Amino acid sequence: MYRHLIISILIVLTAASAAGREVRLPLDEAVARARSHSVDAQAALDELRSAYWEYRSYRADLLPEIALKATLPSYTKQYTPYMNESGNYSFVRNNYLDINAELSVEQNIWFTGGKIGLTTSLDFMRQFDGDPYSRFMSIPVALTLSQPIFGTNHIKWNRRIEPVRYNEAKAAFLSATEDVALKAVTYFFSLVMAQENLGLAAANLETAQRLYDVAVEKRKMGTISQNDLLQMELNLLDARSNHTDCESNLRAQMFALRAFLGYEEDVEIVPVVPESVPEMRVTYQEAYDKAMANNKFALNMQRRQLEADYAVAQAKGNLREITLFAQVGLTGTAPDFAGAYRRPKDNTLVQVGLNIPLLDWGKRRGKVKVAESNRRLEESRIRQETIEFGQNLYVLVERCLNQRQQVATGARAREIAAQRYESNVETYMIGMISTLDLNDSRVSKDEAVREYINRLYEYWSYAYQLRSLTLWDFATNSGIDADFDAIVK
Repeated sequence: MYRHLIISILIVLTAASAAGREVRLPLDEAVARARSHSVDAQAALDELRSAYWEYRSYRADLLPEIALKATLPSYTKQYTPYMNESGNYSFVRNNYLDINAELSVEQNIWFTGGKIGLTTSLDFMRQFDGDPYSRFMSIPVALTLSQPIFGTNHIKWNRRIEPVRYNEAKAAFLSATEDVALKAVTYFFSLVMAQENLGLAAANLETAQRLYDVAVEKRKMGTISQNDLLQMELNLLDARSNHTDCESNLRAQMFALRAFLGYEEDVEIVPVVPESVPEMRVTYQEAYDKAMANNKFALNMQRRQLEADYAVAQAKGNLREITLFAQVGLTGTAPDFAGAYRRPKDNTLVQVGLNIPLLDWGKRRGKVKVAESNRRLEESRIRQETIEFGQNLYVLVERCLNQRQQVATGARAREIAAQRYESNVETYMIGMISTLDLNDSRVSKDEAVREYINRLYEYWSYAYQLRSLTLWDFATNSGIDADFDAIVK
């Protein structure tokens, strides 16, 4: 394999090396670069940042909010209708200036779903027509409370759902980076296969040319038939055509990997195939436990269950709505600013609002039943998806455990097929085997090389699939994590 690889590199890269630069790229470096430079990695990062700021917004709802509202100023000069004591209407002229400002501090109460706040405000009004005058009205301090009764506590539900949603997004980001690595492995081995095919095609073309030259001489001496000579010429033409196709495919695979990893167009990548594959010691139960603890799948199941419960709670809360609103504070009014704050008076407001349907023909009860049915349906889906997840993980673990031996078997089969072909070439040269036998050994040799590359690719593909599902590196027996605060910033 290595001789063929060297031949292919010399054929394809000799002309390009003068204009571009060659980069020897081991598999681990290709994976690392894909995680930092690929478009897929950037998309995963953008999704994580979006989830991060959604989580930050949720956390901000649990903190006090300070707000300033002000009108600076509001001037009115117009006629408005006015009804006198006799019930007759007339139009009166209003010409005044109004300035007001309010500073408030509000805090959501997560365990009750209500909101409590402190406000202070000041209003100034200046009348211009008639007997001009000015008035100030102050509310030095007012305590307000808004509390739904029997309704759904949305804040409490968000406290249960949003942390799970953000943890799901973090796990999804880690899995996405492993999926990016898996994609890099696919591109990497596609280039390796294309390069190996070119090496095989070059070697086969060289052999076909040599055999054809020998066949021409043998035909001159009359030791082979015209049919054998024509067969050798056909083999030579097929070898040339295959070599051209392999050159084109190599350029295409080179372009695909180069674009995915973010290299410049003048870079010629030489993939360095790992000389060995690490041994992974893993059982299905261990992999399943890691997946349930780390994978986005488990968090997704938990979030969906919570959201289904939340929908039922909302439907039940809508059966009746009672809201309490209360405000207790002080207020003062005077022609001057200082007087508006002297000897303020009580200012109290209490409201209890009701919204209880007396006859809705079962509409709200029906919505409760729909929400409960949807929850049961979601629970069934979750159970089914859990079973399928376990089945797929079991198959993947079995393949991971088996594939290392498959790689070793493929390497030995490649060596045997190469030795057999070289022996058959020499045997054919002395006329001991037929052209058909020689072609059969050549096809077997080429297929053995391709099969070895495929088994290498499948090993690394299974390894990164297992990492993506479990977020655990079983080769080093360590978890896969990241500094999310540093990443999103």
